[in-house]
Amino acid sequence: MNRPYMSHSRIRTRRAQRGAGKLKAIVWTVVLLFIAYSAFKILPIYIAEYQLADKIQEEAKFAVVNHYPEERIRENVYKTVQELDIPVAREQIKVVSSPQLVQISLDYTVPVDLIVYRAELHFTPSGENRALF
Repeated sequence: MNRPYMSHSRIRTRRAQRGAGKLKAIVWTVVLLFIAYSAFKILPIYIAEYQLADKIQEEAKFAVVNHYPEERIRENVYKTVQELDIPVAREQIKVVSSPQLVQISLDYTVPVDLIVYRAELHFTPSGENRALF
């Protein structure tokens, strides 16, 4: 399949371009796989944090109405933390409870290993509710 109208240098250039196209496809595939892997590792952590923040806010609402003691509030939040597999000790859950106000907060960090990079995601969910009377 020799084409007399094409020079040898032009044929070599086309072959080199085809190789560059394959390399570019491989690089993009690796980048996309890394993005997918990162999302697979990071998204569940953010979803768990969102669920925990929601539970903390809900617990603050119920605690002020039902006049729960601080230890019961802390225990309810800690059960949620364990269910969501979040690395928090019971002592890290800060609770301030009075007849008029309930404040719940915690501060934690989750390590994420992304093979070539190690990140630490820092979260500080909190919730507060005041009595109407």
